[in-house]
Amino acid sequence: MTALRPLMVLGCTSDAGKSLLVTALCAWFRREGVRVAPFKAQNMSNNARVVATPHGHGEIGVAQWLQAKAAGLEPDVRMNPVLLKPEADTQSQVVVRGVVDRELTATPWQDRHDALWTPMAEGLNELAAEFDLVVIEGAGSPAEINLVDQVNNRMIEHADAAALLVSDIDRGGSFAHLYGTWALVPEATRERLGGFVLNKFRGDPTLLAPGPARLTEMTGMAAAGVLPMLRHRLPREEGAVEHGDAPAGAPSVAIPRLPFGSNLDEFHMLSHAASVRWATDAASFERADIVVLPGSKHVVADVAWMRERGLDIAVARAAAAGKPVIGVCGGAMMLGMSLDDANGAEGFARGSTEMLGLLPIRTTMADDKLTVRSSIDWQGEQHDGYEIRYGQLAGGDDLVIARSELGPVGWRRDNVVATTVHGLFEDPAFVERLLGIRISPVLDDTFVQLADAVEEHLDTGLLRHLTRSR
Repeated sequence: MTALRPLMVLGCTSDAGKSLLVTALCAWFRREGVRVAPFKAQNMSNNARVVATPHGHGEIGVAQWLQAKAAGLEPDVRMNPVLLKPEADTQSQVVVRGVVDRELTATPWQDRHDALWTPMAEGLNELAAEFDLVVIEGAGSPAEINLVDQVNNRMIEHADAAALLVSDIDRGGSFAHLYGTWALVPEATRERLGGFVLNKFRGDPTLLAPGPARLTEMTGMAAAGVLPMLRHRLPREEGAVEHGDAPAGAPSVAIPRLPFGSNLDEFHMLSHAASVRWATDAASFERADIVVLPGSKHVVADVAWMRERGLDIAVARAAAAGKPVIGVCGGAMMLGMSLDDANGAEGFARGSTEMLGLLPIRTTMADDKLTVRSSIDWQGEQHDGYEIRYGQLAGGDDLVIARSELGPVGWRRDNVVATTVHGLFEDPAFVERLLGIRISPVLDDTFVQLADAVEEHLDTGLLRHLTRSR
């Protein structure tokens, strides 16, 4: 197929639905026989997946991982060349081409632009040369006139992409958001805005008239469609599942909603078989049948947050009551005795910090991050997962129940279990064996649902027109 013009999805605001729409478009274009790849120049998220890179393994944001799966592709580090992982309110770890860049992490934000642009542009160029179509996701809003905007405005001009502008109509004010964004973006962006999408609509779309037609008259952007509030089964981009569809009588699982929680998306399948609650109070742990401590980008800060709320005591009581208590990666470190961070690998904390003390293991933070996909032996059964961590766990040798090629990755004492491996809660056999809960894969069916939604609710003729061969 002749190369098609890239299509960019911009949003009036954060959480307007850009990631979901790109996922849906990748699924639909794939159905149409187009070799399509997703791309986001820069993402900000503590939810990441491990992918292969030319130098081994690296990280990309989970949104691009999902979009690649929707496109029928093996996720690629080029699809998200820059990932920012928040470590505090004013500090983020900078990951470039899948690997932490300490120099850029320490560089003031306004001085990073040129260094970040090179991997962004190269990633897009390589994908455009390899695939028929690249669907590009923007970040935040392209109308942030106080910022140097490389991810939206510079990228759309570099790619010469056509664009859809998305607004979350459930928030209200969508027509003002759309018009205001159109008015404030640079001319090079404005002239490429080919259509607008009203997302998350509840009710009868005919009641929107004459709003869409009037907006088209005022801006020249075509009305590309109205997407309803879809009850899909993808994890939220920030991971915490707010609702699932667990059957009546399903066991309840309490997971603390940590300020620096990471890789929370790995529990999305569990939420469809168990009643998952993201907890901020001790009572939630008392009512739960199972407690899970998730990953954390800043273990010390998250443990301090738990102690402020008495959640450390609640977890200890759950363990004493015989409830399954499972820690994953950062959560595994929390279950141990102490965490030593002499060089401040997590950003701020230096020295030794007492953990929850439920397992006799200790964590030492290394200078280099381990980022690897792992095949593990869990008491004679093989499971696949991935690891993203600075922490090196040691001790509790008599409690080891799982190993990878790198050494111990799982520990157990009675009902308390810890593992450094992410992704196991997406393995139906592992979850049923550990918790007695049956889960089913949901992604493939969800991609079909999203492609159907594009076909039913968007102007597919306009999509074909916007991406016509140059």
